[in-house]
Amino acid sequence: MKILTTLMSGAAMALTMAFAGPAAAQDCPRGDLDERYCDVDGDLVADIPTDPSDQVDPDTLIFTYTPVEDPAVYKEVWAGFMDHLSEKTGKEVVFFAVQNNAAQIEAMRSGRLHIAGFNTGSNPLAVNCAGFRPFTIMASLDGHFGYEMEIITFPGSGIESVEDIKGKSLAFTSPTSNSGFKAPSAILKGDFDMLPERDFEPVFSGKHDNSILGVANKDYVAASIANSVKSRMIRRDVIKEDDVITIYKSQTFPTTGFGTAHNLTPELQEQIRDAFFSFEWEGSKLKEEFEKSNEGQFIEMNYKEFWEVIRKIDSANGVSYACS
Repeated sequence: MKILTTLMSGAAMALTMAFAGPAAAQDCPRGDLDERYCDVDGDLVADIPTDPSDQVDPDTLIFTYTPVEDPAVYKEVWAGFMDHLSEKTGKEVVFFAVQNNAAQIEAMRSGRLHIAGFNTGSNPLAVNCAGFRPFTIMASLDGHFGYEMEIITFPGSGIESVEDIKGKSLAFTSPTSNSGFKAPSAILKGDFDMLPERDFEPVFSGKHDNSILGVANKDYVAASIANSVKSRMIRRDVIKEDDVITIYKSQTFPTTGFGTAHNLTPELQEQIRDAFFSFEWEGSKLKEEFEKSNEGQFIEMNYKEFWEVIRKIDSANGVSYACS
């Protein structure tokens, strides 16, 4: 399909490249948002363009889920939701499995991605750099949501506490991941006075499942991961629960945020919102997969409130939301 070819070719570009066709400069408040966006209402996310000529209403909608675990598994998991989304919008909906967070953000920034679930750590960059408008998050049936960052090792590794990592290596996932890099970096520095290179060797696995499998198979001596991913892998029998040992567990963080590109028409954005909140989980592949991490519904959320702790972690790490 032509639109998928376009998306794939764009996904290979670096996030920091210059993008064609920037929006006209606007005299508007924007906070940390890129200069192409406005935030008149102060909710920290890009406003929908007021000029109808700047709004888009594509015939085919592209959806991506954060690049965590096996993309082939998640294409099937989301298939029923894609059908529901198509019914609610009257448009063809295509699931595209991106391989990294930077490609996902670049695809939305350059107009090739319309609906997405961005992971915890990349949400602020997607919001500020790509005009992402998150509005929902998965939660348990009693309204609980979120996950914890864990630092794990394997039995017999000789590591019984965080301090025991000194002089060894620690596997991160990617620099945009909250639990896979940003949160543990801030916690190791602030609570344990441990810095990469000085106190331990940082390595990057690319994804949470790579890190978890790497520890379970003793390829990595320790790793920082999202325990929601670990729970799903255990319940799918990818690893056994006693293959890994948790030596640190953080406070609870928000999980994947779902939303739209800022410049979809207001009517289309409302249809997409309705599709999320009217989706019937019972009997779905989505429930079958995500109940493994105790999730069973979409609840409404706002970025300003739910991602405050993540923005604080970014600030502690000196993270910039600059796009170019």
